[in-house]
Amino acid sequence: MGMESTRTALITGAAGGLGFAISERLASSGCRVALVDIDVDKVKKSASRIDGAVGLGCDVTDEAQVVDTLAKFTEIFTSAPDILVNNAGIVRFGSLLEQSVEDFRRVVDVNLIGTFVVSKVVGAAMIARGTGAIVNITSLNAFAPSPDAGAYPATKAAIAKLTEQMTLTFAPKGIRVNAVAPGFMDAGMSQPIYVDPAVRAVRAGGVPAGRIGTADDVAAAVAFLVSPEADYIHGQHLLVDGGVSCSLKNHLPRKPPKEAEK
Repeated sequence: MGMESTRTALITGAAGGLGFAISERLASSGCRVALVDIDVDKVKKSASRIDGAVGLGCDVTDEAQVVDTLAKFTEIFTSAPDILVNNAGIVRFGSLLEQSVEDFRRVVDVNLIGTFVVSKVVGAAMIARGTGAIVNITSLNAFAPSPDAGAYPATKAAIAKLTEQMTLTFAPKGIRVNAVAPGFMDAGMSQPIYVDPAVRAVRAGGVPAGRIGTADDVAAAVAFLVSPEADYIHGQHLLVDGGVSCSLKNHLPRKPPKEAEK
């Protein structure tokens, strides 16, 4: 599934975690990549680990900064991106009853509005050229929310629907838009969860595939969706979750355990 060496990609939230893994994967497939993150020093260091990559500092919620970042990208690579991956996101853990309005609003601002702003700015440049592929990173939380994840599930569900709405606007202009929804991942913001071996074992046991996912699993899915092989795939949500989203009835059996029958 090779990529043409001339293709370029802009990945947000790429200083570490899933964003960095996606950047590495696209670069290894022949893309020239720009890693974008609000943490300027970290993103530049991360970019230095990928041959030919550049690191650009940007707050995705600030339209003026996004416009400036696109201008820098275009100056460096002499064209607008062929690929955009909207990965930037944050979470503020806590029950909805304890979540501050400020924290809730900040998560909405970064996750949902940030995705909209970057897609609007970069998408317009793609449309001017007539080609491009956009992948929005959502989450299993968009379909099966966690009770202690604050605004995060709502924002990811909104991005999933935004992906469909973007398809109606962008597909007629030659731009493909899809989403990748990671499940239980030992990567990025979720990585601290799996430091405890007991927690890891319990969670892995609930995944039909029998293991926790990796950043490389997500990166591979993104690489497919932006490749020519996915040319007729528009507005879809690809769950990368080892089948856990299909496992509800595994946890709610029809019959009680044998021990309880005695």
